[in-house]
Amino acid sequence: MKLNLKRAVVGLTMAVCLFSLSACGAASKQSEGIDADMKAQLEQIPVASYLELYTGLEDKDTEQMRKSLTKKDEVAALAEGIDSWNNVKGDLGSFVSASDSVKLEESKDGYSATVNTVFEKRNMDFTVTFDHKLSKITGVAFVPEYNIAEKMEKAGFNTLMGMGTVFVVLIFISMLIGCFRYISIFEEKLLNKKNVAEIKVAVEAEPVFIQPLAEEDELKDDLELAAVITAAIAASEGVSPSGLVVRSIKRAATGNWKKA
Repeated sequence: MKLNLKRAVVGLTMAVCLFSLSACGAASKQSEGIDADMKAQLEQIPVASYLELYTGLEDKDTEQMRKSLTKKDEVAALAEGIDSWNNVKGDLGSFVSASDSVKLEESKDGYSATVNTVFEKRNMDFTVTFDHKLSKITGVAFVPEYNIAEKMEKAGFNTLMGMGTVFVVLIFISMLIGCFRYISIFEEKLLNKKNVAEIKVAVEAEPVFIQPLAEEDELKDDLELAAVITAAIAASEGVSPSGLVVRSIKRAATGNWKKA
């Protein structure tokens, strides 16, 4: 299979080169249509053989064929047509035959050759485009012929998909707009929750305790004060200070001094 692929690519390349050499002089002529010499050269191009390159291509050899065609600039456009062929081959079925007549057209980009082909399920127009010198293939096109019912079905499906997509987007936007009020409520709740938390933190701050003054302060370690009080008591009682022992000193209530 690999050898056949290589032969097919080489054959196609040689065919394009031969036609390019014979068309160099005629490509510069300007006319309203295709002149006779150019038309004769285009009619000699085996358009159907390019189609056989796709119809005989198996899925397992697709990538190998793509790489082989891409390496040669003259037929690189055929590699780009592989994806288009894979998209339409399911609607065509098996290849049956190709018409001998070729429709030729000229455009600002070059020339195109179209051949009508017959497949198991439907017919198809296969088009190959060339540059003005016929030295390079610039593109391929596969145009299956669908009946009115199939066209209406495809049109209806495309319309349904387009309208369905629009309605889904509109519904999503409506739901998004409707959620804006809940977003504001959610933000307000978050703000209130933050304020409550700040107040709670302020309330739960560590309190400052003031140590109350003791009503009765015992001055056990104040020796000078104890000596003075002992001397005063001894003088008032007429006894010796050595016989007196001060065990504790307590502050008297202010009301007692006023009564004295």
